[in-house]
Amino acid sequence: MKQAILARFLRYVSIDTQSDPHSTTFPSTYKQVEFAQQLQQELIELGFSDVALSDKGYLTATVPATVDNVPCIGFISHLDTAPDFNGANVKPQVIENYQGQDIALGDSAVLSASQFSSLTQYIGQTLITTSGDSLLGGDDKAGVTEIITACHYLLQHPEIAHGKIRICFTPDEEIGAGADHFDVEDFGAQWAYTIDGGEIGELEFENFNAATAVITAKGNNCHPGSAYGVLVNALTMVARFHAKMPLKDTPEHSKDYQGFFHLVDMGGSTEQAQLTYIIRDFEKEQFEQRKQWLTEMVEKCNAELKDSSISINIEDSYYNMKQQILPHPHIIEIAKAAMQQLDIEPKVKPIRGGTDGSRLSYMGLPCPNLFTGGHNFHGKHEYVCLDSMEKAAQLIIKISQLTAEQKA
Repeated sequence: MKQAILARFLRYVSIDTQSDPHSTTFPSTYKQVEFAQQLQQELIELGFSDVALSDKGYLTATVPATVDNVPCIGFISHLDTAPDFNGANVKPQVIENYQGQDIALGDSAVLSASQFSSLTQYIGQTLITTSGDSLLGGDDKAGVTEIITACHYLLQHPEIAHGKIRICFTPDEEIGAGADHFDVEDFGAQWAYTIDGGEIGELEFENFNAATAVITAKGNNCHPGSAYGVLVNALTMVARFHAKMPLKDTPEHSKDYQGFFHLVDMGGSTEQAQLTYIIRDFEKEQFEQRKQWLTEMVEKCNAELKDSSISINIEDSYYNMKQQILPHPHIIEIAKAAMQQLDIEPKVKPIRGGTDGSRLSYMGLPCPNLFTGGHNFHGKHEYVCLDSMEKAAQLIIKISQLTAEQKA
């Protein structure tokens, strides 16, 4: 299984599937559809049933049940890779029997255990890294690889008892749109797992409540030579606004269950300028307080202005899936038991981000998140442990078995 995973993963990451947050189409990039079309043909050739690619870029398929009266469950990963770092011309490096040494990533970057302590747990194992000038794409082509490999194994071994299994590969997860056109009713699963986590053992059913706030300043432009008493610089306004933000209430100063404001974009001109923040908090009450605080900040700034104005628009993105999953504890217990039977220590932790599962859980499909075996996603220091990827595939198989056993 390990070699099949390696070959499949190396093939998938060579395909550029970055999404585009500025696109007006869905999916945001056609190259995601092209990848889905390749996977569609592959799934048909491997013997999957009900293989279908929707006009919105969602690829679904079925592994038929080998026993009756078992809940239909699902496994989900996403097709796209992050748009905020180069995702083209990926040239992965395979490091066999890693011994703790620094790994050169091209000519200018190094993957070092002194900087990334997670490397020390992989002595003697096989790592797959970038070549230093792109991301790797393990988020989430590792998940795609693991689902296809595990489910193909089940197709090849009908003696393994399991119920009906549905799989789906979604577009545009990285830009927060992966669940926009997901058809929960058509998918037909009672619950599902996204395979979109990090290191081996991760089991996540809590995530941030999330919103995006766009703050727009309107000024008045004129020639700087005749600007006295006339020019109002919108760029200066947004700069002063950001200077009032709490200095350490940011991602780089927060961890665990701490929330933050994160400035992700700023720009414009003298006439009009914008700041875009993402707002994150695990607790719903604190999440609402953050949004209210930012709104009041805008009101205070407007009160100080004479000839200009600042406006704010806040849109919620997703909510903490915990409230939708806790009423179904068996979903978590099956995943924990499966890990333990595979000698994997479950690492239950909150997601400091979101997955398709966070939105799907609120759409009626409870959907916690499982590990892929990757680290340092979205950048040149990204790497995946091949041995962990094999364990992730085995976990999918084991969860399918235990679901059947529990029902029996």
